[in-house]
This record gives sequence, structure tokens and C-alpha cells, in this order.
Amino acid sequence: MAEALLGTKCSSSSSISHLSPNFHLFPTNIKRSQHLIHGSFSPNSRIRCFAASLEGAKTAPAQIKKPKNRYEMVNLTTWLLQQEQAGNIDAELAIVLSSISLACKQIASLLQRSSIVNITGTQGTVNIQGEDQKKLDVISNELFCNCLRSSGRTGIIASEEEDVPVAVEETYSGNYIVVFDPIDGSANIDIALTTGSIFGIYGPDQQCLVDMDDDSTIDQAREKCIVSVCQPGSNLVAAGYCLYSSSVVYTLSVGNGVYAFTLDPAYGEFVLTHEDVKIPKAGRIYSFNEGNYDLWDEKLQSYLDHLKQPGPNGKPYSGRYIGCLVGEIHRMLLYGGIYGNPKNKNSKNGNLRLLYECAPMSYIVEQAGGKATDGNQRILEIMPEQIHQRTPIFIGSPEEIEKLEKYLA
Repeated sequence: MAEALLGTKCSSSSSISHLSPNFHLFPTNIKRSQHLIHGSFSPNSRIRCFAASLEGAKTAPAQIKKPKNRYEMVNLTTWLLQQEQAGNIDAELAIVLSSISLACKQIASLLQRSSIVNITGTQGTVNIQGEDQKKLDVISNELFCNCLRSSGRTGIIASEEEDVPVAVEETYSGNYIVVFDPIDGSANIDIALTTGSIFGIYGPDQQCLVDMDDDSTIDQAREKCIVSVCQPGSNLVAAGYCLYSSSVVYTLSVGNGVYAFTLDPAYGEFVLTHEDVKIPKAGRIYSFNEGNYDLWDEKLQSYLDHLKQPGPNGKPYSGRYIGCLVGEIHRMLLYGGIYGNPKNKNSKNGNLRLLYECAPMSYIVEQAGGKATDGNQRILEIMPEQIHQRTPIFIGSPEEIEKLEKYLA
């Protein structure tokens, strides 16, 4: 009825405050009560929406953005609840991600005090890859396993430091499969350089709860069952890493972008500091271990030689190498560029593990708009055939990966 009287559509009451200051809903010389009869407009009133009919008005006045409260913050727990309410994750996955964050806090604390409490140096043991284990490799692995077990939401736990995946006891079993590298770049521990943790989470595939005694051998049936846990990275439902450096940064994706949370030591909480991270389309930083240059094939050598030539600005690319995949990827997400760990004459399959390192990191980078390849195919499409399978990897800004692929073709 009101629209018929007005002859045009007026803005709703919620938007009246944003109209022109010249807007008058009622004639200024007549009291409002004279035009309202039992809550309706009087048929004698002739009301016009001046703001809607002003000639020459091209755009509505800009809305004033509410300033952010300096004390307002979103912590990881709140963010996970928001994701659950939005239907992006379920309650069980929220618990798993929260339990991983707890393990990261404990590891961060140990790293800061490692020299003081004498947990630097090697453990005197060797992992399944034949690498000497640091004391913190063993401790961090135990912390991760304990936090995931106590969550009650994991069925299979697979670690880079374990010979085989661990089937969580049936009474505590959940639905999720978690793969992780508890300490990436552990060679940096003793000299207090950047380290990190990497994890990936899969939904249930062919969940296998097998009893494994310490002295048991893996027969063919068990091996088949364990390998069924290995899934391509495209099946990941979540992945992330925790950076241990001047700040402790917990970065993750649940399939709708990349979000980073920085640990506030005053509160012991991870606080959202980087929302919906997007990797730059190109970058002027490359990260390769050039000590292996003579072991690479000629096509890759030509690509590296190209990067060292002056670009349009008269400067070549900058070479940066931390020796920690987490640190390399974190810098790349913010600044762009390319990281490579290619195969060479001594390592025919590369050095990094597909399941624990390459797939989760590729998932993160792709969620941020980047690319990851082994030189022939997308990392997330590789189907693992072995638990500790290695793969070459090139990962980073999309334009940098496309440039590399032209050299390798």
C-alpha cells in the first residue's frame, strides 16, 4: 500500500541512516503524528523519497567502515568454531586441528629451551630413512602421537619418524588419518635456526586397525592394508604447518583458503594474523640447494643460469636457502618465488617425502593460488606406492612454475 502511495520504492528502514541529509520522510512543516493512523500512512500524505530521485546522483554515499577494536582478536579455537558453524569442517576435525596446535605449542617451548635443558644433539638412533635422529625428533614425534591419540578422533597416525603407520587403539579410534613430520629442518635445531612441523589430514579410506607387536614383521596382507592408508594429496581434507622462528606461526587450510595464526606468548593462544593468504603470481626469489648444481640435468641447470641473469630491472633473482621446507614455503606464501628440491645423480627420486612433506605443502600452496609439480605432473595427483616414498618437487608462484616447466619440457 505504501508503495502505491509513494509511486516509487523507498529504502528499508535499516538503510535510512545512510541516505542524503536532505532526505525527509515526512514534510518538515507537519508533525509526524498527523500522518500516521494506527501505524499506517495517511491517505492524504504525499511522501517522496528525495534521495532516490535526486537528479545527477550517480552513487549512494559510501558506508563508513567500523574501525577495528585494537583489543579485538580471533584465536584458533574461535576460528575453528566458526568453520564448524559454516559447515566447512565437522566437530571431529576441529578437535584434531586443535590437538595438533597443542603439540606445536609444546614443541615450540622445548625448542626455546633446548640448549638449557640439554636436548640438543643426536639421539644415537637412526630412522627408517637412514637419517640420524635428533633428540628433539624423537621427543616431538612422541608429543604429536600423544596429542593425536588423546583427541580420540584419529584412527591411523603416520609419522616420518616411524617405520610403519600406527593404528590407534580401537577403544580410542576416530575417523581421521593424520600424517606428519614432527620436526622439519631438524639440522637447524642445534644452531637455533628456523624449523617447523608439517601435517596432513585425510578422511577414512579403508581404515585398518591391525595389531602390531614390536617384534612382528609386516606380511603381505598387512603391507597392503597399510598402503591403503596412503592416498594422493588431492584427498586431503586439511593440511598445515607450524613455523618455529622469531614467531611461532600455525598455518592451515581446510579447503577454503589459507589462514595463519601467530602464537601470542602473553596468552598462550594462536591468534589470527594472516587471513585468506594469496601467494603473489610471480616473485624474484628462488630457493635451491645449489651445492648439487653439478648433479642436476642440463635443462634444470639452464633454468638456474637464466635466473642469475639480470631481469628487466637490471637485477637477477635473489637466491635464498634456509634448509627448512616450512621456512621456504612460509616466505614464498608472503613474497612469492619458487622452491625446488629436484632429483639428482645421487638421489634419483629426490630427497623429500611425498606423504609427510610434499603433499601437505602442495595442498597449502595450491589453496593460496600457487602450483606444485614434480617436473612431470601435479604433486597432489601422485598416488603413493610406499609409506616413505620420496619425490622431486618444484613449488611456488604460478608464473614461476610455468616458466620452469618450459625449461624442463
